[in-house]
This record gives sequence, C-alpha cells and structure tokens, in this order.
Amino acid sequence: MSGTVARITNISARSETSFEDAVRIGVERASSTLRNVSGAWVKDQKVEVRDGHIVAWQVALEVTFVLD
Repeated sequence: MSGTVARITNISARSETSFEDAVRIGVERASSTLRNVSGAWVKDQKVEVRDGHIVAWQVALEVTFVLD
C-alpha cells in the first residue's frame, strides 16, 4: 500500500515591501528548515501602519511538507 503523509505547520512572515514578498520570505525560510515543502496557504494578511502609511506587510501561512 502506498500513500503520502504530510504535516502542516503555522508560520508568520513579514516584509517591508509587499504581501507577495512576505509569502516568498516565509516559504523560503520554511524550506531552509523543513524538508519536502509542497505548498503554503495564506491564512491571514495584515499591514502595519505608521503615520497613515503602510510600513510593513505580514502574512500568516500554513506550510505543508511531506514526511519522509
């Protein structure tokens, strides 16, 4: 019998550029620690505002990785 088992972990990533950059940073960092990262789901997004201007973008990610 063959099959695949995966695990999901929650991480948060922040960027001073964009949501897309925050997702990229999060996935790259997760991939440097976890083996077999196969996907990520953006669960939440928020921005940090200072003096009426967005200064940072943050995402909450669920990262999926396949177990060996």
